[in-house]
Amino acid sequence: MDELLDDRDTRIIVCCGSGGVGKTTTAAALGVRAAERGRKVVVLTIDPARRLAQSMGIDSLDNTPRQVKGVEGPGQLHAMMLDMKRTFDEIVEAHADKARARAILENPFYQSLSAGFAGTQEYMAMEKLGQLRARDEWDLIVVDTPPSRSALDFLDAPKRLGSFLDGKFIRLLMAPAKVGGRAGMKFLNVGMSMMTGTLGKLLGGQFLSDVQTFVAAMDTMFGGFRTRADATYRLLQAPGTAFLVVAAPERDALREAAYFVRRLAAERMPLAGLVLNRVHDSGARGLSADRAGAAAENLEEAGIVDQAGGHGVRGATPRSAAGRPSGNPESPETDPSGSPDATDTTDSSDLPLSGSVTSVEQLTAGLLRLHAERMQVIAREQRTRDRFTVLHPEVAVVVVPALPGDVHDLAGLRSVGDRLSTGGASA
Repeated sequence: MDELLDDRDTRIIVCCGSGGVGKTTTAAALGVRAAERGRKVVVLTIDPARRLAQSMGIDSLDNTPRQVKGVEGPGQLHAMMLDMKRTFDEIVEAHADKARARAILENPFYQSLSAGFAGTQEYMAMEKLGQLRARDEWDLIVVDTPPSRSALDFLDAPKRLGSFLDGKFIRLLMAPAKVGGRAGMKFLNVGMSMMTGTLGKLLGGQFLSDVQTFVAAMDTMFGGFRTRADATYRLLQAPGTAFLVVAAPERDALREAAYFVRRLAAERMPLAGLVLNRVHDSGARGLSADRAGAAAENLEEAGIVDQAGGHGVRGATPRSAAGRPSGNPESPETDPSGSPDATDTTDSSDLPLSGSVTSVEQLTAGLLRLHAERMQVIAREQRTRDRFTVLHPEVAVVVVPALPGDVHDLAGLRSVGDRLSTGGASA
C-alpha cells in the first residue's frame, strides 16, 4: 500500500464497495498515511456522520476543504464532506448569468432535484472530484464513494442522471423554445397542448409548470452536465487513478466486491486491489476450535475445584466444616439463580464455590469456548476469502485485522494506516 501512496503519478484513489464495510475509515486512514509520507492530500467523503470530522480533530466538515491539524510529517492533509445541493448550486452559479441562476435556484422542481433525485449524490461526487482535480492544489485526492445499496451506483448513477437531463422528455419540454417563428409554433401547438394536458393530469398542473420553467431556465446548461460527467468518467479511467475495493470478510460483501472487480475491468478502470477489512485473528491458532471445545466440556463435566491446591478464584468466600460459607450458617448452598450447589462427593474443602464466585475451571472453560467461537469465525472468513482469490487470482488482497475498538482520533487512523501497510497481502 505504501508503494501506491508514494507513487507521485497516482493522483486519485477511489475507495469503493458496499455500505458498512469501512470505506470512510479506510479513505481517511490512507489520507493520513499519505500526508505523513509527504503528499499533499485532500480526502473527499460523502459520509454524513460526524465521526470522521471528530477523528480528524475538526468540529465539522462541509463543502470546503479544511486542513487537518496534527499530521506528523512533511505533507498536508485536507478533508471535506460533499454537500450535494451546494455543489449543484455552484454549478448553476458558474454556468448561468445572475438572473437565470436565481430563477433556477428558486424553482421548486430544481430544489427537489438537487436535494434528493436518484443519482444526484453520485453525480455531484463526480462533479466535485472534477473540480478538485482541475484546481490542482493537491497531488493526491482520496475519494470515499457514497454509501449506497449497490457499490456500482457510483459508476451508473451519473450516467443515469446525465441521460435524464439530456433525454427525450427534457428535449420534448424544451422543443417549443427551440422552434423558431410562428409557423413552427403553430405546427407544434396542437401536439404540445395535448401532451401538456395529459402530463398535467398525470403529474399535476403546478408540477408540470415548475418543470417547464426549470427546463427553460436550464436550456443552455443541459449539454454541460453530460460533457462534465463524461470528462470525469475519462479521468477515472486514466493511469493516474487507482480504485481500491473495500470489503468485509463476509459472503455478501465479497460477492459485491467480485461484481465490482468485473465491472471495473469491463470499464477499463485501473484496479489497485482489494482491502479486506476487519479480519479476525488469534494469537493461539495452534489450538483448534474442536480441541478448545472438548477441553471446555471436560472442565465443565468435572465440576470440582481443588481449593486445597490453591485453584479457587482469589477472594473466594471461606467455608466452614459443614460446607457453608462461614458467618452465615443458615444460608443454603445455592448460586444466585437459586439452583442447588454441586453434589457432595468429597470432603467440604473440595466443594465448588458458591454464590457469585466462579471457579478457575469455569473461567477457563468460558475462555476456551470464546476461543473456539473465534476460531470458527476465522475459519469461515478464510473460506470466504479463498473463494474470492480463486475467482480473481489477479487481484492483490490486503488484509486489515480488526481493531479492538472504534476509530475516533488521528492515532486510530494511523493504526488503521499501519495495518493497511503491513497487513498480509496476496497477489
